[in-house]
Amino acid sequence: MKPHSKYLSFALICIVGVAGIAAEMWWRRPAPAALLTTGSVLSPSRKLPDFSLIDQQGRAFGEANLRGHWSLLFFGYANCPYFCPTTLTTLAAMQARLRAEHAAVLPQVIFVSVDAKRDTPAQLARFLPNFDPGFIGVTAADQPSIEAVARKLGVAVSILPAAADGNYAVDHSSMILVLNPDARLTAILTGPFSANALRTDFQHIVAAPGALAGRS
Repeated sequence: MKPHSKYLSFALICIVGVAGIAAEMWWRRPAPAALLTTGSVLSPSRKLPDFSLIDQQGRAFGEANLRGHWSLLFFGYANCPYFCPTTLTTLAAMQARLRAEHAAVLPQVIFVSVDAKRDTPAQLARFLPNFDPGFIGVTAADQPSIEAVARKLGVAVSILPAAADGNYAVDHSSMILVLNPDARLTAILTGPFSANALRTDFQHIVAAPGALAGRS
């Protein structure tokens, strides 16, 4: 890689990292947060901005699909070499443990692809069952649209320069957003993630006083 390309990649990574930190601070800013092992509870919970996506079946996906369920939103992309598949594997293990324990509340896990060009609905439909057949995959019709939705949700996204073979990486915030059944942001999980830590933190979030505060 040429020196100027290295500097460009480093600069982009720094920008995305700073943007991710700033986004998380923006979500948290007005209220004190109760600490968890993997992140923080927001009190009060926050209303999500309007958004519109497409699920792995090609159907519209928006706030209505979040209502009535606890949800975990994780942002990534199918060609991610390490962090995304590792986190999806961890989320699948968490779900398996909750099912084995007959937990009263089982969240829906939603994988939000930030790579609209490659992660079509059909690709997500093939990709996610490798981890858990119950996982939901969503994306947008094009890259500007998914980046606009990500910004609304406080998630930084940056497409890095393509390699000689045309392949490219996508830098993105690695947090998991926890939404209550009123589709309100209730916690931000930043890791490090393990199946036990996620399971325990999720159960603490659900059981916390005021977990459903701010019902609309």
